[in-house]
Amino acid sequence: MIDKQKHIEYWIKNAENEIETANILISQNRILHGLFFCHMVIEKAPKAHVVKTTGEIPPKSHNLIHLAELAKIVLPEEDESFLGILMKYQLKSRYPGNSIKIPSGELTDFYFNKTKTLLKWLKEKL
Repeated sequence: MIDKQKHIEYWIKNAENEIETANILISQNRILHGLFFCHMVIEKAPKAHVVKTTGEIPPKSHNLIHLAELAKIVLPEEDESFLGILMKYQLKSRYPGNSIKIPSGELTDFYFNKTKTLLKWLKEKL
């Protein structure tokens, strides 16, 4: 049996660290790297929910939609679509041959702020 609270705290602390890193990278115009870290934020927060819901260590998965389903998180359609957007940015950083256009500054700010809002919501649901 795992210590659920310890594992939940681990995932949330890491998500909070990643949002700080995303902010630094985006502020230094390292947009794709910053958005990769936004993906990592929203990967780690649902993993805390997986622990809470299942009592088990979450899978080593980067699929945000799959993690949300495992955690039984019901997202508004807009947020579920956002998970798909973030997944594009993690693929670009992990695998060659995946070209993606760097979003405008305004869109980058929207994605970053959406990540912060979703993280806050996910933390409140714990």
